[in-house]
Amino acid sequence: MEDDLLGDGFPFAEGVLDGKTALVCGASKGIGRATALALARSGCRVIVCARSTEELQELVSDMQGSGHEYFALDMEDLGSVSKFASVIGNIDILVNNSGGPPGGPLLENSVDDFSGPFARHLHASHILVKSLAPGMIEAGSGRIVNVISTSVREPIDNIGLSNTLRGAMASWAKSLSRELHPCITINNILPGFTDTDRLGNLANSISSKTGMEVEEVQANWMNSVPIERLIDPMETALAITWLCLPSSGAIRGVSLAVDGGRMRSI
Repeated sequence: MEDDLLGDGFPFAEGVLDGKTALVCGASKGIGRATALALARSGCRVIVCARSTEELQELVSDMQGSGHEYFALDMEDLGSVSKFASVIGNIDILVNNSGGPPGGPLLENSVDDFSGPFARHLHASHILVKSLAPGMIEAGSGRIVNVISTSVREPIDNIGLSNTLRGAMASWAKSLSRELHPCITINNILPGFTDTDRLGNLANSISSKTGMEVEEVQANWMNSVPIERLIDPMETALAITWLCLPSSGAIRGVSLAVDGGRMRSI
């Protein structure tokens, strides 16, 4: 499906984001990688970061257009994140995205277990927004999209630490939507069960902690999804791209689910 959506089925006008520069975090795989490809296809110059240099190099070579860059960056190293934000220049579009913590019952986590995930998600995102917002104001527009989870509305069993973290991200973003300059929008994407390595790792983690077979974990997930399939990362990436369009300036402070109808809440 990814090739179809990036090819003739691409839903946005060619060059709709020409002249824009986007920063996509956690871009080496999954939703982050698909988002970088979609934004480049829309005309953006894209800067990508993640820990894996080799995967980032491959991604840049796959992106349409020129001028794209990559930076190897550990989002838990907040000093490096601050330094990185101070040298990359003006950014028009910021996509905050990072892999979630391991699954398991919340009460099995120690207080220390919260530190790394909160650093690479909430704290790193806050540093980037504080650093990049002045440039967005100077340019007269900015788009910030946070990739979090449907668990901000309906907590998911056996990923209590992730549920807690994602809820904090959603409240942080909603607060910023009331404070940021009028020319900047900030919104959240809530992915459902998406065909990524992260989901496979999560199924294995839940299996090891609960004793359920991996196939049973996955079947339970699919039984709750009306479209009866995993979501392609490119489907989520195109929703992110839509939120970054100039015509999406009135959409601010929302949490948009791309979940195949899994959530029961309105």
